[in-house]
Amino acid sequence: MATPRYQVVPHPISTILTWVKSKAIAIPEIQRPFVWDSSQVRDLLDSLYKGYPVGYLISWSNPTVRLKDGGTAAGKRILIDGQQRVTALMASLLGITIINKDYEVTRIKIAFNPIEERFEVLNPVIQKSKDWIADISELFAPDFHLLNLVDAYREKNPDVDKNAIFDVFHRLIKIENNMVGIIELSNELDIETVTEIFIRVNSQGTQLSQADFAMSKIAANETYQGNVLRKAIDYFCHLAISPDFIHTIQAKDLEFTKTDYFPKMKWIAKENEDLYDPSYTDMLRVAFTSEFGRGRLQDLVALLDGEGYTREANLLRFTVYKPEEGDNGAIVKRG
Repeated sequence: MATPRYQVVPHPISTILTWVKSKAIAIPEIQRPFVWDSSQVRDLLDSLYKGYPVGYLISWSNPTVRLKDGGTAAGKRILIDGQQRVTALMASLLGITIINKDYEVTRIKIAFNPIEERFEVLNPVIQKSKDWIADISELFAPDFHLLNLVDAYREKNPDVDKNAIFDVFHRLIKIENNMVGIIELSNELDIETVTEIFIRVNSQGTQLSQADFAMSKIAANETYQGNVLRKAIDYFCHLAISPDFIHTIQAKDLEFTKTDYFPKMKWIAKENEDLYDPSYTDMLRVAFTSEFGRGRLQDLVALLDGEGYTREANLLRFTVYKPEEGDNGAIVKRG
């Protein structure tokens, strides 16, 4: 009998968030700009509050991690589909900061009106209103006490029914218990099959999907500081479009400025010519073609499989550099 290619397992949202916090599941998109609008985060929470389905997540475990006893075990889960939804939950319920479309570190605060049972993105009017809870993340803090919130709310709104408000807040807190189906791909699937599945469920097209998956594989690797490399690629591409972004990096990401990557990419902030703005798809393709003579991103994804990291770990060490006079114009090379 053939091994099933996947199984669907429901998990409560609280468990998924715990996995992210403990790094049991890789959410590399947290390191990249969060592309959802705040209103989409609001709508996701409204759907959960009303008990609507919010779609499946797709994960895959790579069975190549070596244990201390010499055996093997399924490695860290990689979230193949659903990164934006999980990031939205982390931002709104746990109060983590995200990197927005302008590469600025910011908070998404979702307010809640228990009288109308309505969510809204926090704004100055809501902030001043006594009817609204300005930031629902306070309800999911470890030291939160429901009765204290009910009492504090009734002090500002003495006409509301205590029991009714208690029930509404209790219902809001319970969205953590909502079940989300995770399609867990078999760890016996080869990398080519997983790539094909990823491409088919991703709506952004084959080329971009392959690049996204390659970037996810890079970011999920801790041995070779994959998250730093991924950030370097993203930052370089953004600097090519917005040179002033270098001031944001220097002010808000001091840790990155201390890496070997930052000094090698600062030159681009002084370039005035705008002949071509590379995307991270271009960066990956140029690096892969330069080093291995191949340009198909599907081959790169296969190389970044667990065994590929062992065989060709130096691929993860390529750095951005300024082409010298007489150079062939490549923008990346191995360090």
